[in-house]
Amino acid sequence: METVWRLVSLTAPTVRLFSGLTDYRNALKTTKMEEKALEVYDVIRSIRDPEKPNTLEELDVVTESCVEVRELGEEEYLIIIKFSPTVPHCSLATLIGLCLQVKLQRCLPFKHKLTNRSTIRSEWPQPWKTPT
Repeated sequence: METVWRLVSLTAPTVRLFSGLTDYRNALKTTKMEEKALEVYDVIRSIRDPEKPNTLEELDVVTESCVEVRELGEEEYLIIIKFSPTVPHCSLATLIGLCLQVKLQRCLPFKHKLTNRSTIRSEWPQPWKTPT
């Protein structure tokens, strides 16, 4: 009986792969994560910049592509936000990260963990690179 169980457990993933069930489940999971990322972006895009009268979306500090959601467990998600401050030496980047965290804690209906990172924009001049 144990040998039969081992054979079944080894062949079941292969059967699912060839039957297309695995691809369908992955597609559903990807769609679900994209919907969650869009929900997160809708919450954070209206946050106002601490120094300017504009929102983070208007200043291009956050975009749809900067939000990523991964599933950790049953109805528990990891949210990764990569935001780009308006200047590379922005002294309020930590305050923006805190604003993102508080807004998501107050507004999201699902259980989550948050990681937010400040990134460097590609159009900023980088003094350590020499022009060619």
